[in-house]
Amino acid sequence: MTATIVTIGDEILIGQITDSNSGFIAKSLDLIGIRTNEMISIGDDRQQILDTFAQLQDKTDLVIITGGLGPTKDDITKKTFCDYFDDKLIINDDVLSHISEMFEKIFKMPVSQVNKDQALVPSKATVLKNRFGSAPGMWIKKGNTVFISLPGVPYEMKGIMEHEIIPKLIREYDRPFIIHKTILTYGQGESTIAERIADWEDSLPEFVKLAYLPSPGRVRLRLSARGNDKELLEQTVDEKTASLTQIISDIIVGYDDGETLEMMVGKLLEKQKQSISTAESCTGGKIAQVLTSIPGSSAYFKGSIVSYSKEVKIDVLGVDQKTIEKYSVVSGEVAAEMALAAQSILKTSYAIGVTGNAGPSTDDTDEPVGVVFIALAMPDNTVRTEKFNFGQPREKVLDRAVNKSLEMLREEILKKGR
Repeated sequence: MTATIVTIGDEILIGQITDSNSGFIAKSLDLIGIRTNEMISIGDDRQQILDTFAQLQDKTDLVIITGGLGPTKDDITKKTFCDYFDDKLIINDDVLSHISEMFEKIFKMPVSQVNKDQALVPSKATVLKNRFGSAPGMWIKKGNTVFISLPGVPYEMKGIMEHEIIPKLIREYDRPFIIHKTILTYGQGESTIAERIADWEDSLPEFVKLAYLPSPGRVRLRLSARGNDKELLEQTVDEKTASLTQIISDIIVGYDDGETLEMMVGKLLEKQKQSISTAESCTGGKIAQVLTSIPGSSAYFKGSIVSYSKEVKIDVLGVDQKTIEKYSVVSGEVAAEMALAAQSILKTSYAIGVTGNAGPSTDDTDEPVGVVFIALAMPDNTVRTEKFNFGQPREKVLDRAVNKSLEMLREEILKKGR
């Protein structure tokens, strides 16, 4: 099966909000063997919606639309559905009951006529229950194409996808198997990795594809196998992953999406009953933010001191002013003092100290834009300090500084655990 995802909303086209729905829908479909061929964003315009539906009719098996299902006048998807499918709106009693209960029991307020109108659905549609909102999803088939309309609110869309659409697609359609395996690497760029694994990549069978997914400081390698023999697909992917691991074991830090570097670090710290803190200058707390994005991180993350100015480095962290005068605020010596201070103040096993020139201008230092010093204070009171030049632009420097800090932390934890 193939699918096209259509997002409706002027707010997406003018950049007011970012479309996160399409990625979630595509990933959900991929997990059950449905390939997304296209993602389209269009405005809140009746004719544009009708034209898009007509273009997709019988060219794809599934069209999933998000947006335009709210109670306000600019939400026109339901009425446009009726126009396209030559249908009319009728009250759905189940939806009306759900809306009434939600407003009266949860929101503790009367149901307005505008909200009751959310229970109006095309008579030909199969209604998809929205557990978390008032606008139901709709499923209508025309010719060889199923059209599904979902609300644009992400948590409402996700609920309908997980509880209604995916189970219905699994029940009603035969689909091929799609097996993915993602290898997470750190420390080398996409082109370097491609050179190292060129022969291995050339040996992949036709039904297995390799994709490079680079981001600052890290590259994910995704193997995808598609076919009708699930056992053969799984066996082939496992064999190819094992042979790839032998070639680049020095840069592989984990497998599969979801097992991020910050998750790996957190697991190692928790397993060894150790803790971490940060003293951040140029990164402005981003390392702390990444670490605390993991549920349960309070078990090992104790806190962060964002010492963006020289005065905070001296007055709060206690960095020696003479060190700054001699080496400048952007130096390995200052990064080391920052890390040791955080370790002492916050009483942690490890501490990361970061200072650098993220750009576009430099601090009072001879170091060029892009240079970052990362120091890691360890349980034995030693400090590992590294100097990096992450180039430009500013966002790249900050992202790579965060990734490299966590990479250094992981390496040292693993060394201590041997």
